[in-house]
Amino acid sequence: MKKALVIAMAALAALPLVASAKPETYTVDAAHSGISFQVRHFFSEVPGRFTDFTGKVVWDAEKPEASSVEITVQAKSINTDNENRDGHLRNADFFDVEKFPSMSFKSVSVKAKDAKTLTVNGDLTVKGVTKRTTIEVQLLGVMELGGGKAKAGFKTEFPINRQDFGISWNKTLDQGGTVLGDEVTVKVLFEADRVVAAAN
Repeated sequence: MKKALVIAMAALAALPLVASAKPETYTVDAAHSGISFQVRHFFSEVPGRFTDFTGKVVWDAEKPEASSVEITVQAKSINTDNENRDGHLRNADFFDVEKFPSMSFKSVSVKAKDAKTLTVNGDLTVKGVTKRTTIEVQLLGVMELGGGKAKAGFKTEFPINRQDFGISWNKTLDQGGTVLGDEVTVKVLFEADRVVAAAN
């Protein structure tokens, strides 16, 4: 009887450890996050951003390979602070937002590179074309706010070739070269809120 009681107490003591190891779901706080890009125009790097996006991160601190991420971006929300240019970017020469209203990234595997860096392999879909893409994501930290609430921060920066996604518009210059570069640098900075389970 005494041995059984000791075993039961040990099992109860272990419960918080088991619970803390469970994957936690975070939803992106768009008001404190950003998805931006830059691309060469002649010699300068012209910046832009997307203002309408959603995202979900499942983070497992004990088992990073059980983590995942999903992001959806509304293509028409592109903003380069120039109305004429933004209109051109929305048409068929570039994102063709009427035909392809959204872009997305969905992870297929996650591996821990080190304590603060994850290697994320996933499917990136732009203008209806899906390419397997590998990115490195930095975990900026997790801050407990009380009541089960928490904030988590993630960021990544990676290049893509716009030609791979059928975004091929350009102009060849008489002097040689082109107006636009093909490589686009994408930057993502996410602040996310832990999803707190509703009380029974």
